[in-house]
Amino acid sequence: MTEQNFNNLWRRVSDQFQCGTDSIHGPSHWKHVAHNGLLLATKTGADITVVRLFALFHDAQRVNETVDRGHGVRGAELAASLRGSLFDIPDAAFALLHAACVGHTDKQHSTDPTIGTCWDADRLDLDRVGIIPDARFMSTAYGKKMARCGTQ
Repeated sequence: MTEQNFNNLWRRVSDQFQCGTDSIHGPSHWKHVAHNGLLLATKTGADITVVRLFALFHDAQRVNETVDRGHGVRGAELAASLRGSLFDIPDAAFALLHAACVGHTDKQHSTDPTIGTCWDADRLDLDRVGIIPDARFMSTAYGKKMARCGTQ
């Protein structure tokens, strides 16, 4: 995926986001998740394309700032609807993206390095809502280390 294609995808997803650009679950958060994920991937071996796409899609279908059951599934469905037109990844990578989006709020840990990296990247940004990231909820060794040491 070229950087231009990713930027076009980012704009398209941002434009349809219902909670607004200043949402605690919006584009600023997505950028933090991408940053955390790319940093984690240097140690976990995660698929960085999946990590970047997860950062964009995992909260993209939220309809409110509080409890929003099903937003991960809706984010995965949005990714599926744009796959093939605005981005394309192999089936195995898409399966990881889908599983990461669907499970990011309900599952605690993953042994898959890419899914674990996605979830850790999101959880390492919990300080934005006043929650200190906890190593017990991280899937990867590096995520645990980052949570213990702080991400800032």
